[in-house]
Amino acid sequence: MRIAEVNRNTLETQISVSINLDGTGVSKFSTGLGFLDHMLDQIARHGMMDISVEAKGDLHIDAHHTVEDIGITLGQAFAKAIGDKKGIRRYGHAYVPLDEALSRVVLDISGRPGLEFNVKFTRAQIGEFDVDLVHEFFQGFANHALVTLHIDNLKGVNAHHQAETVFKAFGRALRMALEADARMAGIMPSTKGSL
Repeated sequence: MRIAEVNRNTLETQISVSINLDGTGVSKFSTGLGFLDHMLDQIARHGMMDISVEAKGDLHIDAHHTVEDIGITLGQAFAKAIGDKKGIRRYGHAYVPLDEALSRVVLDISGRPGLEFNVKFTRAQIGEFDVDLVHEFFQGFANHALVTLHIDNLKGVNAHHQAETVFKAFGRALRMALEADARMAGIMPSTKGSL
């Protein structure tokens, strides 16, 4: 079982994450940020991962530290859970539409962190959620999960739809990359011999 638990405690946030990469999409979130909980649920359901996130942050200042640190902690849990990476597909991609919005996510479980984020949100806030924090979440995840991640919103007028297609596509791309490849059973998917 590819499972992990990680706790992160700083002066700004206290976060606990558990993840099962081979789950069924079961999720439990308590972050104090309803929109973020909704987006994390998309990752779990579309990625077929069980994810639990409990977070307390300095929301009296703003949501920045909480969102970024959840991305970091989830990335750390992912890196811990994935194990030696032998036999996985390694690469994943997904296009996801939602009404007028369309996003594409392509990723490589490469051992090398990198984020290319091309999302021009049509407004600055979704409810009370600052859309700049979507980038911060994925930057934290990519840096600590050690994945290369390309995120592009190709179309969209409704900012909620733009964000939701990004998170759904991310979940779907992760699911693909994590799948066992029968032709690569027990083999590291790299000419270097390690990832």
